[in-house]
Amino acid sequence: MPDALSLSAALDALVAVAATAGVDAATARREGECLAATIAEPARGAFVDWSAATGRERSAEEFMDAASRGRRYRSAPTPAMGELSLTGSAHAPAYAQALADVALAAATLGEENPRTVGNAATAAAAQLGERRTPAPSLDLPPVREPVPGVGDHFLAQMMDQLTQVQRKLANLDLQQQATPRVEEGALAPVSKPHEPGGFETVAAQPPQPPEAEPEPEPKTVEELLAELDELVGLTDVKAEIHRQAAILRVEGLRKDAGLTSPTITRHMIFNGNPGTGKTTVARLVAGIYRALGLLSKGQLVEVDRSELVAGYLGQTAMKTAEVVASAEGGVLFIDEAYSLAGDQYGQEAIDTLVKEMEDKRDDLVVIVAGYPVPMAVFISQNPGLESRFRTQIDFADYTDDELARIFGVMAKGAEYDVDDAVLARLRELLGAVQRGSSFGNARYVRNVLEAAIGRHAWRLREVEQPTLEELRTLHADDLDQVVPDGPAEPVEWDPTPEPDVEQDAPTEEEPA
Repeated sequence: MPDALSLSAALDALVAVAATAGVDAATARREGECLAATIAEPARGAFVDWSAATGRERSAEEFMDAASRGRRYRSAPTPAMGELSLTGSAHAPAYAQALADVALAAATLGEENPRTVGNAATAAAAQLGERRTPAPSLDLPPVREPVPGVGDHFLAQMMDQLTQVQRKLANLDLQQQATPRVEEGALAPVSKPHEPGGFETVAAQPPQPPEAEPEPEPKTVEELLAELDELVGLTDVKAEIHRQAAILRVEGLRKDAGLTSPTITRHMIFNGNPGTGKTTVARLVAGIYRALGLLSKGQLVEVDRSELVAGYLGQTAMKTAEVVASAEGGVLFIDEAYSLAGDQYGQEAIDTLVKEMEDKRDDLVVIVAGYPVPMAVFISQNPGLESRFRTQIDFADYTDDELARIFGVMAKGAEYDVDDAVLARLRELLGAVQRGSSFGNARYVRNVLEAAIGRHAWRLREVEQPTLEELRTLHADDLDQVVPDGPAEPVEWDPTPEPDVEQDAPTEEEPA
């Protein structure tokens, strides 16, 4: 098994695959950098290694900003990955694998920390999107067709990565096992008896483009609605999406028949607490609208306030217009949209958004999401928004049984096995946690899973050659709330959900 790529090499490989796939190089690199930062975030000193690998001056602020922006990539494909998958691109498997390699490389940044292994496992699984059988999920991406060999490659690399991390945690020497990768034109050590420590120039092999695969047929409305129906819970949400699909289908048929039809507003408001599946449903809505012929591409572009608002008045309008342009032909999903209200910077973004929605009304759908009460106030205070968002869908919190099912789906997606004892322990945690508007629902159980994967790695740290079953099986004890941070003293782990991206990301609303 080859050693994991360094982060800089993994990012370069991602950009190379992006060029072949027609993805903008800057976009691909930024996705990779944010993905790496969010995985390495728990590791002490990770920002130093991340800054070096990304060619930046040492900056904890930039690292934390990237980690905040990339946090959603631990549970769902990046925008570029989502678009490649949705359009059935033959380059989607290669791009997914390149993102998984970035995730694995990020697990080595900073001091060894078992939680980074958990982050890497779930993030890589989310990007690869491999599902051997259709499974109900929430914060995982929609089921995609299996990619032969890709899931096996990830599992093998993950096993190798786990072994390396376990040995590091046990303070074993890995220097003799590391095989450095050499960039083109670099000086590499040569092993010649008469030239100990000598160097020679090694020409790196150019990346081979992936073999062309036949483009799969886009999914039909029926297939996408079936995926919606497989999601855990969300009974009322499913009924409303089915109703909307039926209305829009008939509207299209009437138009084809030459009949007049009232213009139906397609923009939506998703009300709900964190982790209730709003992003997942938005992604399916994008695909359904594309299958109905209402959108030309059907991609989902997910943003928050920090990606719409700039540091100076006047810049925000340009920044918002650029984001809307990237979503044209698909769905623009604005999370915690109410955060745009209350100041002149957010108002500028709203004004620009309303204008762009009107200019691009034939090939753009906007979905705004957030907590129910703030969203109601936000919409009612702006006539331009109120007239364009007539459909509101409420996402209820999940029951304990539904969250246990979601945990099992997430574990299976990351290729871990859980039994009834693990789910019983999860229910104990759910019974003890305080519920309310800040409860993270599926986001909470994802955090529990990531911490459990980290404890699983710590539990196997002294097992030199763990079996495949040992590498896959989580125990109930792995869900305990104490996660060691290193060989010294353990630290307490707080299972409350991580804050949403928009609560962490600096908005830089005031001029420097």
